[in-house]
Amino acid sequence: MGKIKVTKVKSTIEKDERQKRTIQALGLGKIGSSNVLENTPAVAGMVKKVQHLVKVENL
Repeated sequence: MGKIKVTKVKSTIEKDERQKRTIQALGLGKIGSSNVLENTPAVAGMVKKVQHLVKVENL
């Protein structure tokens, strides 16, 4: 499986607590922060839940 770069582009203020914890689990903090992750089914599911808050790039 390949790697993906996930970047936070929107705030989690006024978002569901579950979405906030998913963002934390992806290793993202402030807007503009990014993390390179292995593209596993678990990570893909987390990204899908917060796709409106992040930008994803294939590496």
